[in-house]
Amino acid sequence: MAVYEQTYKRYKGRLTPEWSRFLIIPRHAYRGIFKSKLFTAFFVLCFIPVLAEAIFIYLHHNFTALGAMQMQIRELVPIDASFFETFVVIQLCFSFFLCILVGPPQVSMDLRNNALPLYLCRPFSRTEYVVGKMSVLLILLSFVTWIPQLLMFLFQSYLEGFTWFTNNLRIGAAIFVSAAVWILLLSLLSQAISALVKWRVVASGAILGVFFLPWAFGEFINQLFMTRNASLISLVSVMADVVQGLFGTLNLASETRRYRDFEGNIQEIVLLEPSLLLCWTVLFLACIVCLAILSRKVKAYEVVK
Repeated sequence: MAVYEQTYKRYKGRLTPEWSRFLIIPRHAYRGIFKSKLFTAFFVLCFIPVLAEAIFIYLHHNFTALGAMQMQIRELVPIDASFFETFVVIQLCFSFFLCILVGPPQVSMDLRNNALPLYLCRPFSRTEYVVGKMSVLLILLSFVTWIPQLLMFLFQSYLEGFTWFTNNLRIGAAIFVSAAVWILLLSLLSQAISALVKWRVVASGAILGVFFLPWAFGEFINQLFMTRNASLISLVSVMADVVQGLFGTLNLASETRRYRDFEGNIQEIVLLEPSLLLCWTVLFLACIVCLAILSRKVKAYEVVK
């Protein structure tokens, strides 16, 4: 058919609902992400601790297996808040490395190639674009963190009984909230850094620096001035206190120091961790800063002076 004979025809296919349009971005992103065999292997590796956790839970309720291994129940690790907290922290660490692999190129590639106008010229708002890019990490990290951990919590509840489930609902809530806060923080931070730094390697290094440089500096200040308040500048330390607070294992009097005063007497001082309110405030402010950066950088055009 000649070009002049082609006329405009309205699209007659099924329209995507407005509320789920942002899911187009993660759907296409996962096609490229899982093409990498190395990434797929690492993603599978993230579930090995979950398998070990399931074995621990199963052994607690299988006397035949314990007899064959010549072990007693008291020799096993108790299934309590500390048990689930340990495996949640392990999964949060795996999710951090997944974020470094997946997060940096999400926005930076679009900015570097001037692709944002192609997104925003369609019925696709800036908010939907940001939510779609964040959903790549939100969905992926959920499958590594709170989803398998809640399944392990339900597995333990099934084997132990409904009474254990009702008495330990706080553990289930702590699993979800701690993972959700960590995933949201990683998603916002990685997208904000990706919007500021347009090169993947530099953005990955910046994410590592944001987490570990303040932690090292904060620990140096803590040791120098015998305090724990410098931990507030470290997102790692703040998140650790929040997780422990959610699981009910936080000890505010975390450390005791001894020093010799000017008269030569040995004095003892108890170092207190920052309050949970301050920790939550730091996380909230970090998310606000990331949103402000995304609001400023995610535009259909950019004025270069």
